[in-house]
Amino acid sequence: MSNLESVVSEWLPLPDVAEKLNVSVTKVHALVKDGSLLAARVGERNIRAVPAAFIVEDHILESLRGTISVLQDAGFEDEEVITWLFTADESLPGRPIDALHAGRKTEIRRRAAALGW
Repeated sequence: MSNLESVVSEWLPLPDVAEKLNVSVTKVHALVKDGSLLAARVGERNIRAVPAAFIVEDHILESLRGTISVLQDAGFEDEEVITWLFTADESLPGRPIDALHAGRKTEIRRRAAALGW
């Protein structure tokens, strides 16, 4: 099991993401390529999948894209972004991804931006 798989418990293969978002798999690949979503190779079959927490009902978590951008600007690679978002932080408390779900994107982006310094 990779480090990513130890911090993210639920993954959605790209075809499942396409189904949830009601778009083509090609569109999901484009969303990953443009940084709106992040995917990693996980599981026994080493398939590309997206953390399930990135999807809310039938859309991408609204604060995700900007937060990914801030972390990438701070020098994070995609897998490091996912790890940071899903690793508990006692000062929050909880995980950054949960804070984003709770609507606390400003605080999370401020913390993310500070990582670049």
